Amino acid sequence: MINRSKMNTLIAFIFSLPFLLAFSSDLKKSNYDPTKDTLRFNGELHLRNIRQLTFVGNNAEAYWSFDDKQLVFQSDSKELHKQGCDQIFTMNADGSSYKNGSTYQLVSTGKGRTTCSYYLKDGRLIFASTHEGGESCPESKMFAGGRYVWPLFDTYDIYTSNPDGSNTELLIGGKGYDAEATASPDGRYVIFTSTRSGDLELWRYEIKTKKLLQLTNSLGYDGGAFFSRDSKQIVWRASRPKGEDAESYKKLLSEGYVEPKELDIFIADIDGNNVKQITNLPGANWAPFFHPSGKKVLFCSNHHSQKEGGRRFDIFMINVDGTGLVQITNSGLFDAFPMFSFDGKKLVFCSNRRADRKPTRDTNVFVADWIDEPEETDLNFKSLR
Repeated sequence: MINRSKMNTLIAFIFSLPFLLAFSSDLKKSNYDPTKDTLRFNGELHLRNIRQLTFVGNNAEAYWSFDDKQLVFQSDSKELHKQGCDQIFTMNADGSSYKNGSTYQLVSTGKGRTTCSYYLKDGRLIFASTHEGGESCPESKMFAGGRYVWPLFDTYDIYTSNPDGSNTELLIGGKGYDAEATASPDGRYVIFTSTRSGDLELWRYEIKTKKLLQLTNSLGYDGGAFFSRDSKQIVWRASRPKGEDAESYKKLLSEGYVEPKELDIFIADIDGNNVKQITNLPGANWAPFFHPSGKKVLFCSNHHSQKEGGRRFDIFMINVDGTGLVQITNSGLFDAFPMFSFDGKKLVFCSNRRADRKPTRDTNVFVADWIDEPEETDLNFKSLR
């Protein structure tokens, strides 16, 4: 039998347990020092401990490996290579150096132009490249008829390689533009954008069987697709031009360009069925990625800066039913390409922000701790600059 003294001690411990747990939680919260979070801006309630991982040039589309230890990204930085247009690199997600002492590892061939890299489940990398169409950077223009445009090089094909850049092999090729490839977490599929049907459509490639399935068939740009964490849905950006806009779209497409002016976010099942448009906002709404819950989507948008010319882009979050729009970044500059780590604890994104707040045209890669439920320290955060 338990004596009375021990019983009283046990009762006292049980009643004090909530206090001890709360105290322990407070200690954990106190580990965050907002004065050291120099890259965080006021109003960024869901981001903490923002760390910068690249430091010069334009570095974009950084995406996590499946073990959350590395990132793959594209860069035109002259300090990383002399090609003059984007090449693909990897880096450790904590910013540490590789065993050879370098911080960044070239993955692509160093020839042609590359874009849209991603990890496959087996550890290999996938990316689009024009290197078989020519060693130099293909010529392009940023404006056509006074409009900002993206080039659609018909020499883009999709390749795989080992993380160190060895064993580069063609995965998806053929006539026309093939790019913007990402992989499903279950390792079964690759989704990509192609002009092989005459329009910019989403296609699904089954890795084991090599079978192709066209997922979209509406006039307009369908691209930048990602799978949900359970590999059951896809999310992507799309335009749906009509009337004169449709004719303008088709003319630009015939010239090898697309104008990313009016885009919205869509979701569907992985076979292309049950399509739902989840944003209906002015401007360009793009670079979507599913929240780990599968019930929300992060995306980039300039809908809130249309009166100022649409030059400010921020990351927003929205429920998959189109409700609950929330602004995530607030630098006043350019923030885009969000992707959650596979453990759901971190967010990688690209931004023009600097700790000293000086203006720059450089775009760099940043990683932040993701705070799903902001606490008092987040609600009351004040930037020191």
